[in-house]
Amino acid sequence: MSNLIIRLKTQEDRRLRAGHLWIYSNEIDTARTPIKSITAGSLCRFEDGRGKPIGAGYINPQALLCGRLLTGQYDAVFDAEWLSRRLQAAASLRDKLYSQPFYRLVFGEADGLPGLVVDRYGDVLVVQIGTAGMEHLKPRLIEALQSTFSPRGIVLRNDSASREAENLPLYVEEVGDVPETVVIDESGVKFEIAMRGGQKTGWFFDQRDNRDRMARYIKPDSAVLDVFSYVGGWALRGLGHGAASATCVDSSTPALAAAERNAALNGKKIETIKGDALEVMKQLAVDGRRYDVVVVDPPALIKRKRDHEEGLGLYGRLNRAALNLLTPGGVLVSCSCSHHLAADELQRVLLRESRAAAKRLQILETLEQGPDHPVHPAIPETRYLKGYVASSINEQFS
Repeated sequence: MSNLIIRLKTQEDRRLRAGHLWIYSNEIDTARTPIKSITAGSLCRFEDGRGKPIGAGYINPQALLCGRLLTGQYDAVFDAEWLSRRLQAAASLRDKLYSQPFYRLVFGEADGLPGLVVDRYGDVLVVQIGTAGMEHLKPRLIEALQSTFSPRGIVLRNDSASREAENLPLYVEEVGDVPETVVIDESGVKFEIAMRGGQKTGWFFDQRDNRDRMARYIKPDSAVLDVFSYVGGWALRGLGHGAASATCVDSSTPALAAAERNAALNGKKIETIKGDALEVMKQLAVDGRRYDVVVVDPPALIKRKRDHEEGLGLYGRLNRAALNLLTPGGVLVSCSCSHHLAADELQRVLLRESRAAAKRLQILETLEQGPDHPVHPAIPETRYLKGYVASSINEQFS
């Protein structure tokens, strides 16, 4: 373990003592422990303002959120064996939850590995490293992944723009034998997932349980509209639940082509429409198209706090357009993965837009990320996915 010691200011340890893992640059006593010359990602030990041990982790003086606590054990040694124990604990949880090895294996802070995301596709692992500290640990991490899971291949999808906040380069790297695609099974529906060119880590495991719950809203004659469909997750799961038809809307030609391939993989047919989601929904309404289930599951529309108002307006316009496409009594599934949009804000968006659309809305269920994306109880930011299932009834408000 590194002998580097980082001293916090007086009283700045309280959040960490309560279970949090993050340390900001203005919480460090730089008079006692200057950090500017420290190499980004260095392993270190943290002490409170009185010099008492807090734990160990890593530091990046170039970032505002500069420190992450990996453990409360002051003298921990972060070798491959230590990482393997954390990985084994994460895998043990998922194996209790899922019968097949298709899930998010590591979800950062919630699994005691800040800065790390790992998705498991059977014998292929897709890894995202988001911090300089975890980048520093990469050789030991690869060793731990290999010794723990014996994967056929590992893809390091370190091409996320979020790495720029840590001044990290963007790259994609492969270890072992990585196929172009893998096929996963989600509740009996098969999906072919690209290992290199897909969005983020390839598949959105966080919505799997919510796609399962959609079954109760599907009838044999149901028509499903999947907006921001990517490779057709909601649409094909709707067909798997017994829907009569499904339409995918996305701005990406490759994503829609993948959705069509996934439909064929399951012996199904889907309609695909390429274009801007809002404009497509408006045109569908003009054309008189109506759907029994409309899913609006966009990427994060509020990536920064300063984008809040603009993003909130876009959520509103999207949901109003979706409401206008529902059959009487139809069901809207409205989701947001924006950290900076609270669940109650999304509920207020639905209320406002339903009234604007002259509809009475009934919220039937609330949605959140699946249990392979656990929430750290001291870090509310780890609860990011929120959504509502709502039923719409035409009604003219006075």
